[in-house]
Amino acid sequence: MKSSQFSTEQSIKILEQAERGDQPISAICRAHGIAETTFYRWRKQFGGMSVNEAQRLRELEKEHARLKRLLAERDLEVDGLKELLAKKG
Repeated sequence: MKSSQFSTEQSIKILEQAERGDQPISAICRAHGIAETTFYRWRKQFGGMSVNEAQRLRELEKEHARLKRLLAERDLEVDGLKELLAKKG
């Protein structure tokens, strides 16, 4: 999947600008060069989030991925040891 040209923080700033209601959403999207579907996808994903919360979410997702990788590696080690013990026994 193509990485976004906007960071999460930038996306949240655009959403906050729309929440203020100074301009219609179509004008905000045009000004930032995004499609309205992108705006609504961001709103679904980051709606009501602050920049700090988004950063914390990213950290938690990275930690979650790391823990899943460690668990997978541990499972492989356990399977290898079980096979080794089965051959010896």
